[in-house]
Amino acid sequence: MNSLNKLRQKYAGKDAFIIHDESYRQVAETFFPDAKAQATWAFDHLATFLDLPFRAPEQWLGADVGILGVPMDLGVTHRAGARFGPKAVRAAERIGPYDHVLNLAPAQLLCAADLGDVVFNNRFDLTQTHLDIQNTISRLKASGILPLSVGGDHSMTLPILRALGAERPVGVIHFDAHCDTAGLFYGNQHHGSPFRQAVLDGVIDPCRTVQIGIRGPDEYFWEFSRDSGMTVIHAEAVFERGAQSIIQQVKTIVGTGPVYISVDIDSLDPTFAPGTGTPEVNGLLPRELFGMLRGLAGVNMVGGDIVEVAPQYDPTSNTANLGAQILFTLLCLATLRNNNDR
Repeated sequence: MNSLNKLRQKYAGKDAFIIHDESYRQVAETFFPDAKAQATWAFDHLATFLDLPFRAPEQWLGADVGILGVPMDLGVTHRAGARFGPKAVRAAERIGPYDHVLNLAPAQLLCAADLGDVVFNNRFDLTQTHLDIQNTISRLKASGILPLSVGGDHSMTLPILRALGAERPVGVIHFDAHCDTAGLFYGNQHHGSPFRQAVLDGVIDPCRTVQIGIRGPDEYFWEFSRDSGMTVIHAEAVFERGAQSIIQQVKTIVGTGPVYISVDIDSLDPTFAPGTGTPEVNGLLPRELFGMLRGLAGVNMVGGDIVEVAPQYDPTSNTANLGAQILFTLLCLATLRNNNDR
């Protein structure tokens, strides 16, 4: 009874912002410096990711990490709609500001901003949109800003890698149902081909590239992954070996060099993420994907993306919420990156 009385004295009738744990209180005070004066609802203001400040291009200098929307799906081969992904991810609620597993609030530790969307000069021309993406990422790189991009179809990752790997090929940690190392379709790049072309362009190192969660009926398209030296880890291997075993293998392969992390939402089983253009059954569970992502803390990350969220195929909004949580976890990894080898 004495312990109950102590709890009543300490907590009964107290405001939610009276927090006794020092580390928790610091997080709360960072994001709610004047809780009564600045309290808002998740739905009563313009949406930026994680309510980060918006920065127009002329204000980019000084940011450590930039969230960049890429509302483009000209490269899809099946269902369109990923152009709506950035808006849906920004509107997702209950994301951040604190990750209890990694024990950090990333926006408290670095200068992060929502940079809006890539400005496209011609929305009907895939080649031109890729050039616009590459030029935008090159500007961010020159400004010292680590880009975290939200798409958009997976073809967008090719111009991003062309910008980030221009001086030195980067390693890639790639979560997906598909290897995306097919050849051209009717002479065109598409969302199933970015990583083949990135190797051929010399902007990624295939021997430091790992593809995780692969499955489905398109295996015959992915011989380039094997021939180029990429490591392909099928979904079944994740089920059998567990996240910790996969993390150890991935970290050994990518080493201390620069690495890009790309997450296709269809790496997850469509039971959890149906809102995507090419869903494949028997995919990763969210707990497996997030276990592996969080296990990458400390890699020399130079950028990342979450792609292929097509929210109109998911009336529950679960896919967009998962996409937003993935983006938040990438922001955590950007905070924890070890960039000694540059």
